[in-house]
Amino acid sequence: MVLDLYIKQKVFSIGERFTVTDGAGRVWYTVRGSVFELPKTFRLHAGPDESYPEVASVTKKTFSFLPHFSVIMGGREVAAIDKEFTFFKDRYRIDAAGLEVEGDWWDMDFQVTRAGTPVARISEQWFTWGDSYKIAVYDETYATLVIALVIAIDCVKSDEQTAANAAAM
Repeated sequence: MVLDLYIKQKVFSIGERFTVTDGAGRVWYTVRGSVFELPKTFRLHAGPDESYPEVASVTKKTFSFLPHFSVIMGGREVAAIDKEFTFFKDRYRIDAAGLEVEGDWWDMDFQVTRAGTPVARISEQWFTWGDSYKIAVYDETYATLVIALVIAIDCVKSDEQTAANAAAM
């Protein structure tokens, strides 16, 4: 059975906030980005608000030559996204607990597999207010990790877009 989840960014909020709902509109996760905290951290709570247990966090390493994002679950790093040094096109390496990301993750149209078996399919929803993603989860045991991975990739994209806009000025 496929579990369809939807990540929606709240546009007018202090700090970056996301809600993750199912097709019936039930909130599965609440995600909040830190505002004045270093390193930049996103905390995933298993419920409709921050009073529910934190199940994962996504942290951007503050002082590093190239960007590094960590996904922490159960007190340990289970996934990492690292920008690789290249002269021309930006390239990132994703290491996610035996999971592989296949497809165009930069344009948010990709699938997550484990040993060749699909775990989830992610696609960006266009023409929405704020960032919105649809995640079809084929193996529910990976739902939290996949959501955290999507938040990390969204953060990478947002940072790259900010840097590109600053360079253009």
